[in-house]
Amino acid sequence: MGKGTNGVIMKIWRADDYRLRVTSTERITDSYIRIGFDAGGLLADHPVHPTQWIRLWIPDATTDKLHHRGYTLVDQDPENDKFYIEFALHGGPASAWAARTVVGDYLESSVLGSEFELPAETPSEYLIFGDTASLPAINSLLDAIGDAPARVWLEWQHESDRDLPVRNKPHHETTWLQRVDSGRLLREKAAEITCAEDAYGWVACDGATTRSIVKSFKTIHNLPKTAVKSRAYWK
Repeated sequence: MGKGTNGVIMKIWRADDYRLRVTSTERITDSYIRIGFDAGGLLADHPVHPTQWIRLWIPDATTDKLHHRGYTLVDQDPENDKFYIEFALHGGPASAWAARTVVGDYLESSVLGSEFELPAETPSEYLIFGDTASLPAINSLLDAIGDAPARVWLEWQHESDRDLPVRNKPHHETTWLQRVDSGRLLREKAAEITCAEDAYGWVACDGATTRSIVKSFKTIHNLPKTAVKSRAYWK
């Protein structure tokens, strides 16, 4: 299968390529699958960090095309060169692949550009906005921030989404909001909350919602650019 223009770009940017082997599949809910992988040496070359992500080359069952998608690594185990990836099943080639794959299948991947460090000074709280697509990254962030307080707002589309495991601690507060009007409830919540001057915002939703929330952080809540980390996880 061909990687097309994205494959050419990856070569120009000198991305590292790896071949992953499926070691397990687990249906978490009717719309969410967790798949285990042998990392093919990836974790030896790329140290683990919160929200770590890679690019997968997803084969299309109906064409000879490979689709280029970014996914967060979950529960990385560098010693045994293993990790998991979680797939929210919202349609498309990645969802179709995750639903049909079996142990022993292989998947190509590329690594380029994943980096994230926690703030040098612990903020008074983290303000985290996301959805089921970014939940793996949010869980890795909640694991990493230790005793720091956090408020988390997650957008759900399927009723079962609210049953997904969030790695809350007693000092974390999670609120699920239904996806309506292309993310309106998340956008409104970001505008109406109050937050401390030294809060840290982390945002990973669809593109339009992410941009709107980041704007609210900067213009309404006056958080500096260095206190906001964002990435649009889908369009």
